[in-house]
Amino acid sequence: MPNSPAEVRMLDSGYAQEARSLLYHAYRLEPTFAYLFEAERPGFDQRVRATIREFVQKHFSEDLPAVGLLIEDRLIGIALIAPPQRRLDITESWTWRMRMLLTTGFRCTKRYLEYHAALMSILPIGTYHVLPLLGIHPEYQGKHRGEQLLEALHNWCADDPNSGGIVVDTGNPHYLNFYQRQGYEEIGQVAIGPVIEHVFLHPNPQQVTKASA
Repeated sequence: MPNSPAEVRMLDSGYAQEARSLLYHAYRLEPTFAYLFEAERPGFDQRVRATIREFVQKHFSEDLPAVGLLIEDRLIGIALIAPPQRRLDITESWTWRMRMLLTTGFRCTKRYLEYHAALMSILPIGTYHVLPLLGIHPEYQGKHRGEQLLEALHNWCADDPNSGGIVVDTGNPHYLNFYQRQGYEEIGQVAIGPVIEHVFLHPNPQQVTKASA
C-alpha cells in the first residue's frame, strides 16, 4: 500500500529487472530524457527503456552500490551510486557506446555523451559520490518517499569517512525546491538543448537518526 512503512535495503543484481522498470517509469516524463531521446519522434519509450537497461546492467555488473526502498518486498524507490573513484565513467566503455548506438541511434547517443561531458565539466573535485539515476515509482510520489530515500543515502554516505558528500543533477524545475529543502546546494547549471540542468551538492552528510514517515 502507498502509505505502508518502507524498508531501506542495499540492492544487488537480483533487483535489476525491478530497478529497470521503476527507473523507466520515473524518467520517461523527465524533461532531460525527453530532449536526449527525442520524445517527439516515434520509438521514444523504447529508447528510454534501452538506455536504462544498459545503465542498470552496467552498474550491477560492476558491483556498484544501490540503495532501495521496499514495501512488502516491492521496490518503490532506488538510487544508483557512483563512488568517487568511478564517477560517471560508463560512457568510457566502447561496449556501452555500441549498444547505445544500436538501440537509441547516433543522434541520441551523441546528445547523451554531450550531456555527460557537460556534467563532468562542473562536478566538484574531491571524494564526492554521484547519483546518476534515482527515482520513486509514480504511485508512491508525493508521500515523502523521496525524503526517505535521500535520508537513507545521507546515512549510508556518512558511514564513509572519506566521502565529501553527494552530487545529483536534475532538469526538472519541480525538484529544485525539494533538493534545497533536503540541504542540497546548487553548484552549477548546464544547458542541455532547451533544458537547464541544475547540479546540486549535499556536503559532508551527517548521520540522521530519525526516519521520515
